[in-house]
Amino acid sequence: MIRKATVMKVYKDKYDDYKQRHDKLWPEMAEMLKAHGVHHYSIFLLEETGQLFAYLLVEDEDSFSEVAKTEICQKWWAYMAPLMETNDDLSPVSHDLKEVFYLA
Repeated sequence: MIRKATVMKVYKDKYDDYKQRHDKLWPEMAEMLKAHGVHHYSIFLLEETGQLFAYLLVEDEDSFSEVAKTEICQKWWAYMAPLMETNDDLSPVSHDLKEVFYLA
């Protein structure tokens, strides 16, 4: 498995909405992620800044790179766009993190 981590940003007045939408993650979104080899996906919030830290395991980069091309992912991005910083295609503005330590 490949460990991935990224940071994003949710607007400070949208924390509750962000959590509620993820608490009710669309079943087809969860199914698509699993079908593309995504496991143990967690998102954490730093409330002081709105920074989100996402951590997930993926089976392989090629399969994971296909996630963004799916119709359901693009619908999810549009659904979440009012709550967070996004790019022109409505994908979240995100920055991949470089792993500097791991203890198995």
